[in-house]
Amino acid sequence: MSTVAEKANFLKIELAKRLAVIDPATAPLWGKMNVQQMIEHMSGAMRQASGKIPAAEVLTPAENIPRMQAFIQSDKPFKENTPNALLPDEPMPTKHASIQDALQELQQEIDYFFAHYQNNAGTTVRNPFFGDLDYDLQVHLLYKHAQHHLRQFGAVV
Repeated sequence: MSTVAEKANFLKIELAKRLAVIDPATAPLWGKMNVQQMIEHMSGAMRQASGKIPAAEVLTPAENIPRMQAFIQSDKPFKENTPNALLPDEPMPTKHASIQDALQELQQEIDYFFAHYQNNAGTTVRNPFFGDLDYDLQVHLLYKHAQHHLRQFGAVV
């Protein structure tokens, strides 16, 4: 298993590079999002993790939170087609004119995420499925989420 530092380094430096080399015409191995929609979705995940998009409530029953947080720290991947009750059945239309613009926004959100936790050490941000997460748990979750979508488009190492 990778350490938090290794996962953070991947998110900071490698994620946008890996996404940039995916052919925009690549069909997903599962799910309905295209490459640009997935990149924009990951920007949303970064905004949520840094607290820009606050979660009003935790949808997971409190007694299941420890198990959910153990899962995000494990090497076990998200399953293909993992449902997200907060997303519509059909993917959101893209908001950027190009994948390059979407990648630029993603890198800005990644940079903001790391700056937020550097400037606010010890804080937690509520996740609607996994509860209140500190920096380490956020990094584990974001890494697992990124790997899920890289697999979705056949772009894993």
